[in-house]
Amino acid sequence: MRVLMLSWEYPPVVVGGLGRHVHALATQLAAQGHDVVVLCRQPSGTDAVTHPTVDVVSEGVRLIRVAEDPAHLVFEKDLVAWTLAMGHAMTRAGLALGTWRPDVVHAHDWLVTHPAIALAEAFGVPLVATIHATEAGRHSGWLSHPLNQQVHSVEWWLANRADSLITCSSAMRREVAHLFDVDTELVSVLHNGIEPGGWKVRAKDVGEARRTYSPHGDPLLLFFGRIEWEKGIQDLIAALPRIRRHHRGTRVVVAGGGSQTEWLQEQARKHRVLRAVEFVGHLSDRSLAALLTAANAVVLPSRYEPFGIVALEAAAAGAPLVASTAGGLGEVVLDGVTGLSFAPGDVDGLARAVRSVLSDPTAAAARARAAKERLATDFNWATIAADTASVYSAAVVREPRVLGRPKIATGNLFT
Repeated sequence: MRVLMLSWEYPPVVVGGLGRHVHALATQLAAQGHDVVVLCRQPSGTDAVTHPTVDVVSEGVRLIRVAEDPAHLVFEKDLVAWTLAMGHAMTRAGLALGTWRPDVVHAHDWLVTHPAIALAEAFGVPLVATIHATEAGRHSGWLSHPLNQQVHSVEWWLANRADSLITCSSAMRREVAHLFDVDTELVSVLHNGIEPGGWKVRAKDVGEARRTYSPHGDPLLLFFGRIEWEKGIQDLIAALPRIRRHHRGTRVVVAGGGSQTEWLQEQARKHRVLRAVEFVGHLSDRSLAALLTAANAVVLPSRYEPFGIVALEAAAAGAPLVASTAGGLGEVVLDGVTGLSFAPGDVDGLARAVRSVLSDPTAAAARARAAKERLATDFNWATIAADTASVYSAAVVREPRVLGRPKIATGNLFT
């Protein structure tokens, strides 16, 4: 099939897990014989002079990375306007493809809603959309500010306009059906995947990571991902004093970037563990793999998590897992089998799970091996790509519908 894919992330422009997902899916589809074109963007804050539009073939995928237009729009300050401008640039690039015409358009998340709908209608082909997360989910059901409501309404439009939907977990399928009032029969559940081979590291690098982050040989816990409230890092910090009472000297490394770093540092100060918590920012893949292998446990305390690809990356590195049951994490981490779980926001449960890992490293290592073995079956990208192609083949253009603006709830959408 000829597939036109749209994403606001594609390596090396990566904000979260979406970019890695789209890259793996696109390259696997290409490897399976499909003709894949990806419309994506240049880094934010650039322009057509410093970063012109490029059209290249990379790993079997035709990659069109569109330049930003001249308007002074900043992602962090003008999100909706910036997104519309990006969509306009993508639409122009899609309409300039010449004689190449897709059989299907695949949109990844709300930021590409406008160009995806425009191009699907222009080409007269089905629109498939993957909903990777929701605005209401990220804010625990509340749409309190105009920006939240704007994003939610665009997500609603994409979900109701798409001819077929994909979510990465059963939990997200239920969430999408509930929030956007769509039939669950239109929603296919296809897990994220991972290439396990890229996480092998040299013993020398693991030793160096251990000496850097735990110079006295104390227990080492790791969180990695976006530094945002919904990731629950505050719960790990709150649990740390209880963990340290049983396992003296335990340290936490927080790797990644986001808007909540200063607030979390204040939380660490409040709980009197500031010296035991180290914020290291973004790490290179090599450094992260070494740290994952060096850690006694990777802790993923999310309050909201559509899937949790970081859990797969930790499993690929062989790290023992402690994770909340939020959203897709409850499907990725099998409690007592591939890791230990606790309810989102349960600080006592988090502390107990970490203490169990530190007290019984043999059992923790066995669960880590089981998690790594599961990657080859349940989270294999070749299988996921083939299943995605089946969704493409089954998608048909639905009868056009006139859609008004969705009603915005004044209360919590989940209660």
